[in-house]
Parts: sequence; C-alpha cells; structure tokens
Amino acid sequence: MLAACTAPWYVPASVLRGASAPSNKITLGVIGAGAQGTGDMRAFLNHDEVRVTAICDVNQGNVDRARGHVREKYGSDDVRIFYDFRELNRDSTIDAVLMALPVHWHSIPSTDAVLQGKHIYHEKPMGMSVEESKHVRAAVRKKGVVFQFGTQQRSDMKFRWACELARNGRVGKLKEVQVGVEGGIEVETFAEEPVPNQVDWERWVGPAPCSSFNGKKLQRRFHENMTSFSLGMVSCWGIHHLDMANWGNGTDATGPSSVEGAGEFPKGGSCDAVLKWKVRYEFANAAPITFVNQGNEIGHGVRFIGENGWVHVVRGQIKASDEKILRDPQNKMGTMPISLDPELAGCCGGVKEPGERIGGTDDHTRKFVDAILTRTKANADIETAVRSDTLCQLALLSIKQSGRLGWDPVAEDFIDHPNASALLKARPFRGDWKLPEIG
Repeated sequence: MLAACTAPWYVPASVLRGASAPSNKITLGVIGAGAQGTGDMRAFLNHDEVRVTAICDVNQGNVDRARGHVREKYGSDDVRIFYDFRELNRDSTIDAVLMALPVHWHSIPSTDAVLQGKHIYHEKPMGMSVEESKHVRAAVRKKGVVFQFGTQQRSDMKFRWACELARNGRVGKLKEVQVGVEGGIEVETFAEEPVPNQVDWERWVGPAPCSSFNGKKLQRRFHENMTSFSLGMVSCWGIHHLDMANWGNGTDATGPSSVEGAGEFPKGGSCDAVLKWKVRYEFANAAPITFVNQGNEIGHGVRFIGENGWVHVVRGQIKASDEKILRDPQNKMGTMPISLDPELAGCCGGVKEPGERIGGTDDHTRKFVDAILTRTKANADIETAVRSDTLCQLALLSIKQSGRLGWDPVAEDFIDHPNASALLKARPFRGDWKLPEIG
C-alpha cells in the first residue's frame, strides 16, 4: 500500500546518439505499453523497415503482454526491457520512440527523447498545459527530428475527404464547423487498495500529485477523466475532432481570436474532469467552431456547414446534406484544387466510387515511417499538433473562466487577461520531476 509519495531517483547519463542497427532498419523503443501503446506497437510490427528493440513500462503486466506480441512477430524475446524512460532514451542504438504514456506523463519523457535525437510518434494530447506542448515543440524545432502526433484521423481517407470538400468550397463558403465528442463520466470515490507487486505505483504517478492506489486508476477510461492525470474528454477526445475542424477550416497554422465556454463538473467521486460543455471559437479569417460534448444539439463527429449544404464525418462514415455532393466526380479526392495529402496532389480522376482511395495510405504509423525514411515532415507534425492541442486547452480554460477570452494566435497568449494567461503555465511537478532544459 502506498504510505507516502516520495521523490523519484535519477541517474545522470551523457547524451548519446547512434546509427541504426546493422540491418538498417529503424529501431523503435516503446515508452508505455498499455492498451494504446500496445495497439500502436502492433501496427509498427507490421512495417518491414521497423524493428521494435525496446519496451519501457512500470507495469510488469503491460511489459509481459507487449513482449508476447514481439515474440509472436519475430519468433524470439530479443527485446530489451526498461523501467526508466531516461535509460531507453539514452540508448544509442534506438532511432525512434513511440510515447504512449498516460497524459500526465506526456511532456517530460517526450522532450527527453527528442533532445536525445530520437524521432517520435507522440500519442495525444500533447500534455497538461500549453506550456508543456510548446516546450516539446521547441525541442523538436531545435533537434529537427521527425514528429508524428497520434491524431490518426489525419491519415483517414474519409476525414481527409470531408476536409477537402470544406476547403474547396464544395458546400459553399463555410459558416460554422460543429464538433461533438464524448463527455465526461461520474463515478464513486475509489477506495485505497494495496499496490500489486507488478506495478511501480510511485513511478506511475510520477510528476502528478500524490495519489493512493486503486486498480481502476490504471484503466484509461478512468484516469483520463481524473484531473490529477488528464484534462478529461475535452482534450483526450476533443483533440481528434478539433484537429479535423482546424484542418477543414484552414486554421492549422493559426488560432482563434476569441474563445467562450461554459460547462459542468461532477459534484463528487474520483473522476472530476469536466462532464458537459459548450465552447465557441471565433476566428479572424475563418468560420467559427462550436465544440460540445455530444448530445441532442450536436452529435458525435465533425460537421462543416456551408452556405450551400453540409458534410458530416465520423470514424467509418461520411455523409452530406445532399448525396450529390459526395457523388459529384469533381468532388472526389485527387480531383479538387486543394489536396491535403501530398501523395494525392496532382492526381486527376481514377476514383470509381465516392471516397475511394487513390494512392496514399490510411496507416498513420506508416506515415511516420515514410517521413523518417524520406527525411520529410510527417502529416501530423509538431506545428499542427500544438495548434490543435491549444484548442483543447483553450476550451477548458474558457469553461473555468466562464466568459469570453481574447486570444492572440501569434503570441499564443490571452489578450489582457493575466489570470487566464497564468493558467497556460505547467502546474508544479511533484518531487524532482521537471521539463528537461532545451538550452
């Protein structure tokens, strides 16, 4: 049982960077082998150019399951196991890392990996604050590594098609973008339980506030709705569809001019993240975005509403106010002037069915691998990641402030609102944990 939270130990190591393995494969280290991390890792196992050589997790059960998948793929247990991400990051034989830890752990190990020169597949969201996401961005800019955000809808053909329809004016001039995602949850207060031998709970909590152990806290459904470890569904789900709203709205490289929100929080229990919300973003030169927890007003997904109709996209489905919009040969991917995938740019027809893929791939991990091999930018790069992630952060801060906040997308700060600006900073980290210095 966790009697007290203590500061983590730290063994300094020199900065090392080595070449690929003799096979010339991209060597990949996995930091975080829970459900999301294992799913991502299994996708990477399918790429012949990649070799998973290391796994890091503080839950032995996760390690054993992940190692089993490696054994099944490669026919051996030839994978190194780490329990401290800093040791994995300093391994000179590792070229890239997959970071898929709980949200409160996102920024510190990611910055550390990037500063060691590792390419990084960074699961979403960016972190617990705007300061943290900008810190990772500064490291990526300095080191010039390939960064791929885990917003896999960037590689989904239906989402890209919807965004291209919006960007090319196929529903007329955009009037509004509506985003609906899963809301928060209410649960009982979790009782303290003995820490199982297979879990290093002290290390799992890490930089977050001290917290007693309960097995449910290890489950993503719960810890993503606990403010000690996450910002809630406004961020964990919101990042996916807000990223698409940004893409289709043409606001990837900027931000809103103002944000206004309101919401409700649980009245008790261990899951204390925001339950319900409605947020409105206004842009200087683009359509406004309305962001809510899905319900009767706005359903799940992203809807681009134009002067002549709308297109709505969710995972696995795209529909429009008029089916003619989707069936028009001039509206198919690869035929419109603005293409959001370089692999499809310049294509001229050849699509037989609405939304049929011509070239490209739906595999987001494949995009990361290709970017490393070709020394190009990934399709969910650090710049778009920070901009989309900022929308999630602004949503929560506007809910907490209960009013309209002016935002400067160039300075990336609130306008004349020091109280809100202070909330952009990272919260104090527990013990000796801190964001690695970039220099």
